[in-house]
Amino acid sequence: MINTPTPDDLKITPRDRRFGRDAGHQPGKYWQNGDPIATAFYNSLSLTFPRGEAFFIESVKAYRDIAPKKLQKEIRAFIQQEVIHSREHLALNRRVEESGYDVSRIETRITESLDLTKGRPKIANLAATMILEHFTAIMAQQFIADDRHWENSDEETANLWRWHALEEIEHKGVAYDTWLHATRAWPRWQRWKVKALMMLVITRNFWGNRWRDTLDLLAQDGISGWKVKLKLLHFLLVKPGIARGIILPWCKFFLPGFHPWNEDDRHLIDLAESAYSAALPNEAVIASS
Repeated sequence: MINTPTPDDLKITPRDRRFGRDAGHQPGKYWQNGDPIATAFYNSLSLTFPRGEAFFIESVKAYRDIAPKKLQKEIRAFIQQEVIHSREHLALNRRVEESGYDVSRIETRITESLDLTKGRPKIANLAATMILEHFTAIMAQQFIADDRHWENSDEETANLWRWHALEEIEHKGVAYDTWLHATRAWPRWQRWKVKALMMLVITRNFWGNRWRDTLDLLAQDGISGWKVKLKLLHFLLVKPGIARGIILPWCKFFLPGFHPWNEDDRHLIDLAESAYSAALPNEAVIASS
C-alpha cells in the first residue's frame, strides 16, 4: 500500500446513537433557529444521506478484500459508521415529511442521479465517493468549529449533526486511502487528472442540487422569489457561510500530495463530543455486511 499521512493511532469508533426519539420531542418545523432558510438547507442535505451513504458503502466495500489489513479494518469501521448515519437521517427525514413537506421530487432526483452510476466502472464510483467524502469532511469541520451553525437550534437535531460531523472527520481518509491503493499502479498525473475533473463536475452538481432542493422545500411554505434567493446566498456565503468556509480546503484538494490527513483535526472530534455528555463511544457494533 502507498504510505499515507493517516495517523497510525487513529481509531474509527462507531457510536450507536439515537436522536429525537423521545415522545415529547417537538423540534418545531423550523428547528434551526426558527429560520426557514437554514432549516430547509439542512433538511435538503439530510435527504441525500440515506441513499448517498449506501452508495459510499458499496463503492468502498468493492475494494475491501484487496486492501491491506489496516485499511480493511478501517473500511469495516467506516461502513459501520455510515450504516448508523443512514438510520438516524432516515429518522430525521421522516420528521421532515411529518412537518408537511413533499420530498418525493427531491428523492426522485437523488435516485436518478445515483442510477447514472450503475454500470460504471467501480473505480469511477470509488472516485466519486472519495470526492464526496472530502466534501462531507470539510463541511463537518465547519459544523463543529463554528457554533453559529447551531445557534438556537433544536438541541437533539443539532447533536445529531455534531455527532455525524465528528465521525465524518474520523473516517475522512478511508475512501481516499482506498482510492490510492486501488490506483497505485497509475501514473500520478493520471490519478490527479481523474480526481480533479471529477471534483469539478461533482462540485457543480452538489451545489446545484442543494440550491434547487432548498428552494423546493421553501416554495412549499410559500417562500419564494428573488429576495429568498438572496437570503439563501447570504446564508451560504456570509452567515454562517458554509460554502465560503470550505473554499480553502476545497482548493487544497487540487494540490500535489494532497491527503485529507495532511491536516490532523482530531481536536474537533473532542470538541464535538464535549458539546453533549451523552455522545460517548458506544461499543455496540452494527454488522457491516
